[in-house]
Order: sequence, then structure tokens, then C-alpha cells
Amino acid sequence: MGAAGRERGGRTGVALLGSTGSIGRQAIDVLTAATTGRFDIVALAAGRDADTLSQQAERLRPHVVAMAHPEAAANLRLPQASQLLDSDDALVELAVREDVDLVIVATGGVVSLRPVLAALEAGKVVATANKETLVSGGHLVMPLADARAAEVAAVDRADPMASRLAWVRPIDSEHSAIWQCLVGEDLAEVARLVLTASGGPFRTWPAERMAEARPEDALKHPNWSMGAKITIDSATLMNKGLEVIEAHWLYDVPYEHVDVIVHPQSLIHSLVEFVDGSQKAQLGLPDMRIPIQYSVTFPRRTAGPAPRLDLIERSHMTFEAPDEHRFPAIPLARAAGTSGPGATAALIAADDVAVERFLEGTLSYPGMARLVEAAIARFSVTHAPELEELEAIDAEVRSWARTAREETLA
Repeated sequence: MGAAGRERGGRTGVALLGSTGSIGRQAIDVLTAATTGRFDIVALAAGRDADTLSQQAERLRPHVVAMAHPEAAANLRLPQASQLLDSDDALVELAVREDVDLVIVATGGVVSLRPVLAALEAGKVVATANKETLVSGGHLVMPLADARAAEVAAVDRADPMASRLAWVRPIDSEHSAIWQCLVGEDLAEVARLVLTASGGPFRTWPAERMAEARPEDALKHPNWSMGAKITIDSATLMNKGLEVIEAHWLYDVPYEHVDVIVHPQSLIHSLVEFVDGSQKAQLGLPDMRIPIQYSVTFPRRTAGPAPRLDLIERSHMTFEAPDEHRFPAIPLARAAGTSGPGATAALIAADDVAVERFLEGTLSYPGMARLVEAAIARFSVTHAPELEELEAIDAEVRSWARTAREETLA
């Protein structure tokens, strides 16, 4: 039975890639909540955290599990019902299993692009929190989503699965907000998309102080509890730059129609402005379980574990323009997006290494943006790379970025 049919009736088989990370653990909370629906978590994949994966397997009894690092897999403790998949293409094999209808991508890195493409080709639904999937590979992913949607539309245009966003479902709070605002709307009537940003921990810091920022400063996000990588990207506002690129691919909107505003309270998660001047926004407390749940229960809404927003209690909301002088990541990402996938592939690979180096103390806070800019200038190509070339660019950029000396960066 295809993904669309299985999701309309019966139980939905789920492969969760990146189950031990922040998004993965919250996805399990949502999938196992009694009110959410009927989900079978049949496959789990993780990187190095064998202890957490062992606990998850004992609780959930998946049919199969996989780990990226063999030395970590040696420490797994699996119930008899769970098989360890030891394969170089484990993520792809999990994503295309017959008993999988929905693939949740909570992993980081371009490594997730191959299983996403395989899942869509096999008729599976993809819910993704992985930015590389769209930032580097949106030109490969979205045509497959369009093809799946067109197959459904040929039978019934009113079917909720007759939409690209039913096949590639965003888990980011901002993109989930835009998706929710667009349900039932005609994309031709959209004037602009507005992504909101908290501003991060350095929103009010002067540039001179930001230059001396330490990892412990950047990890103190004012509103959200997230993993280290996304928290640092929130401190630099690189996450907003990457989301601008994602918005372009998800909603087929020109870059000039995607804006960013700073909303420190993080209650409005993004909004859409239409050609008649009206605006629609999605509000909620900062809790990733809301966008995760919407992605797995679409087109239905069910009661869930996330807390409720009290507008009387949280009545103060403010907005401001981002300072692109202090936060150069936004214009840097927008320029890369305009240049095309050959530039965005270099952008996101370099950013990943830049964050790693900042956290380990081998790169300064302003050095992160300089490293990314230098990588784009050095490695971007003018054409749209196919999958194998994207993976090669990713590896080449990472190798260079790990050893590039900050004082030599432009």
C-alpha cells in the first residue's frame, strides 16, 4: 500500500533517522502520545549514541536499527525483535522499506539527501528537519515531490496529498508556520513570506562585544532548547539565511519575496502576506513538538503534548529589522541562494564545520561568517550539481574548512 493510502487508513509505519538527537527524541514523544494517532516506529537510525538508541529500541521494539559509526554499534543492546542493519547504504535501505510510509529526517548533514531522494522515488512521505536536504539539494528534492503530488492530483485534485508539501513536510517551526498559513491558499496570491527570528543571545550586543563572544555565550538561547549546531546558527542568524533558501525551494517563491524580521518573544513563528494586503500568522509557544506533530498528522490535527499559548499572559510582542552588519550570515546566504545550488552546497558544508570549530575553540565568532564566505568563493560551481557532485563538493569543502587558518580568510 502506498504512503498516501496507508496514511488515510490503518497504521503508519515510520522510519526515524536521527532518533537520538533533540528533534528525534521529541518526535518519539509525539509519535507515542496516545492522542496523536496510530504510528508504528519500525526503524531507527542514529550516529554515535549507542546508549540512547539501545534505550529507544528496548522501549519501541523497532524491526530494524542502524548506526553510522561501527565502533558505536558494537555497544548496542538490542531486544530480540530488533535487527541491526550493518550497511553502507543503511539510511537508504531504511527509507525504502515496504513497511515504511513516513520517513522523519532528524539528522544533520548532506548524508540525509540520498535517503530523502530514495524515499520520494519509492512513494514515501518525508518530514524533514534537515536543512542540507533543501539548501544543497532542493533542486533535486522538490521535483520529486511535485511528481508524487501530480500522480495524486491526476486522480483527485482535492486530495490533501495532491500538494508538494504533503510529500516534503517541513519540521522547522518557521516553515511549518508558513505551511499552515498556506493551506487552502493559492500560491499565486502570495505577496511575500516573512520568517521570524528571535535574534538570539546577541541581539542587543554591539559588534565589538560580539567579536569576543565565546561558545558558552552563544549557547544561551533566550527562548528555545535545541541542539548545539542549531543554537549556534541561531546566534549568528545563519539559521535564518538557510531558511530563506529553504523557503525558496519549498514554496517556489523568488528570493526577493522572502523577508526576515526579528521577533524576540518567539510567539509568532512566521507569517504570509497576500496580494490583497492581508497577513496570516501561526502562533504558539516555542516547542518543537508542535511542528513535528503537524508534519506527521497532516492533514488532521489532534490533541498533543505541547503546552498552550495564553495571549493574555504573553501579550507583549515586538518586531524589528535584522541588523545585517552585525549578522552578515543572512545576506551571505541570500546571495548564495541567488547564485544557485552550486553555491549553497558550499555554504552549508562550510557552516557546519565553522560551528564545530567555534565550539572547539579554533575559530572566533566572526570567523564563522568569514570561513563560509571564503568557502563559497573557493568551491561554488555555476551549474546545478547532481547528487554525486553535491556529495563531492560537501566532502571537499569540509576537508578544506577544517584546516583553513582564520588569519588567511578574506
